[in-house]
Amino acid sequence: MIENKSHSALDVVNLSASYGSKQVLKDVSFSVGKGQTYGLIGLNGVGKTTLIKIALGLKSPQSGCVTVFGRQSSDSAVRYDISYLPERFDPPWFLKGGEFVEFAASLYGRKVLLSNIESACEKLALDPKVLENKVQTYSKGMRQKLGLVATVLTGSQILILDEPMSGLDPLARSLVKNLLRSVKEEGRTVILSSHILADMDEICDIVTVIDSCHVQFSGTPSEMKVQTQEQYLEKSFLKIIGKAA
Repeated sequence: MIENKSHSALDVVNLSASYGSKQVLKDVSFSVGKGQTYGLIGLNGVGKTTLIKIALGLKSPQSGCVTVFGRQSSDSAVRYDISYLPERFDPPWFLKGGEFVEFAASLYGRKVLLSNIESACEKLALDPKVLENKVQTYSKGMRQKLGLVATVLTGSQILILDEPMSGLDPLARSLVKNLLRSVKEEGRTVILSSHILADMDEICDIVTVIDSCHVQFSGTPSEMKVQTQEQYLEKSFLKIIGKAA
């Protein structure tokens, strides 16, 4: 684990990125405070996933940098402090659910008790009995819940979640939000990207809107709605990016 002296969990500093001649991010800067639930908002293809890849050390920026607790994201040591759940989450089909959670924790040098895995499953209304079943038998919603359980139980200080509500029904979404609140109460940081802006409004301390390669807004959901004179975050977002009806 990295000694944590910085007031920020993650800093994006003058970040630019491209794929060939296509610019996706240009001079993007923002800071995620320790213990915050931080939302990234934007249409598909605006660079949110690219930004996440750079934070994970999976892509090099064109210029600028991302630091994690004050250290470059390209430093392999910082990866022990970040756990990532991608939008398209498909655990190895040949593993049982419990085996996958144990494997994920082992990547971070941790061992998790079966009782802790079962408790986390119950918080998401995932029957602990299915931990004995291979994940190939799971529905999309069950796989998503398993991924969330595994991500949380890594013990990482930063959780990066890309569309964590994907494939979940309203009850499950409510339970996931409760789980994320409990993670925040532990002092951990959650960075999430989601198109379900009502959920972002409900649980995020700060949101950042990315569009046309740049940060278009960064602040609290309430500040965003006040600035745009809108009642709902979705309408506020569309107005900010110039797509309001």
